[in-house]
Amino acid sequence: MNFLELINKCLLELNYKQVHAFSELVKNDHKRIMTILNVVNKEICNTEKWNFLLRRLKFTLPANTSELDNPVNGRILYLFVDGKRYDFTEDIESFISDNSKNFTYSIFNNKLLFPKFNIDKTVDVIYYCSNCVVDEDDVEKSDFENPTDCSLIPDPFAEQILVYGTCLRLKASPQYYKFSYWMSMYKEALANLKSKTSVSVSEAPVIKLFRR
Repeated sequence: MNFLELINKCLLELNYKQVHAFSELVKNDHKRIMTILNVVNKEICNTEKWNFLLRRLKFTLPANTSELDNPVNGRILYLFVDGKRYDFTEDIESFISDNSKNFTYSIFNNKLLFPKFNIDKTVDVIYYCSNCVVDEDDVEKSDFENPTDCSLIPDPFAEQILVYGTCLRLKASPQYYKFSYWMSMYKEALANLKSKTSVSVSEAPVIKLFRR
């Protein structure tokens, strides 16, 4: 379901008039819905270890280089150098003083820090991407911008999570007559997303609710 379709689903739930084109989204509530859809989408994508956000990146660490601009757009899960796993450490001082421990890496000022090698090394990273949206050309990005943009949250979970999550945020009152229904549907969709996209049966569903 694309961005425009999600907006119309929200309008329907809120008993507002639906639109036929993106250019009709000019009212304040239209703008709020668009903003909140982006907020909910980002929160869901960036606060769990979803396997649908796992990506892989390979790059070269040049010889005699201990610092490299971080090319990873997301949260690193595993990092390997020439096939050997390296663990993250917060001990930045050891890298700056050239006394780093074997099989470790760190990050400082958006630079990856490595032990210095006398030959080029291949770095292989498994990470959770920071992007939450994909456009019609399959280019991933952080925000909904165009009517044809789609969430990286897989269907059919995206619709229920984003629409009900947005309606909850927009009204933000437990006294609103649809609030309890939206909350239950939102929680159900999150639980289903967690259980049905997990690759291991040992990963039990966890619900996290966000309210400002």
